Order: sequence, then C-alpha cells, then structure tokens
Amino acid sequence: MTEPWRTSTTGVSVALRVTPRGGRDGIDGIEQMSDGRSVLKVRVRAIADGGEANRAVLALLAKSLGVPKASVSLLSGATSRLKQVAIAGDPARLDEALRALASVKSKN
Repeated sequence: MTEPWRTSTTGVSVALRVTPRGGRDGIDGIEQMSDGRSVLKVRVRAIADGGEANRAVLALLAKSLGVPKASVSLLSGATSRLKQVAIAGDPARLDEALRALASVKSKN
C-alpha cells in the first residue's frame, strides 16, 4: 500500500478521509479506497457544520505531528469527507512522523 502523502520542498500534502461525529478525535491509519488511492483515516468529535470538523481535523494533525496550527492548511475538500491538506515544515521529519503515526494506528 502506498502512503497517502507526498513530500515537497516546503512540507507534505496528505490525502484524508474524515469521519465527523466519530466519537473521539484520532487517526485510524491508512485505508485503500476502491479506486486504488490511499488515504489517512481521521475521525473527530466535531460536527460537519460551519467548518467545525475541518478546524478539528487541522488541529488534530498539528498536535499529532508536533507542528504549529498555522502550518496545517486545507487545500481541497472543505465540504467533502475526502480532503487534501498541506503541512508546512521539514519534509523528511514530517514524512517520518506520518509513517510512525500511520503504522502505530494501522496495527491496532
């Protein structure tokens, strides 16, 4: 399975599948979509109303990866479960942190 993120010179771009009102805030590993794409599964307690779930997702990613909230931005999918986010920072460190986060969660 391929990773759902791509590195660039300024950070990483991550494909997400978000579950709002998921009962808890957490990252549930990598999932292979039916069309072959890989996504990082994320769930948040916030409801999908007025951007609350999007803000919760960005805050969760920032906290989980140890970057400032301002470093995480939504690229696409504001009203969709499938989202693309950009995370600014050292690409090698972010890649390593995402691998660790995804592998720990995928084993549960």
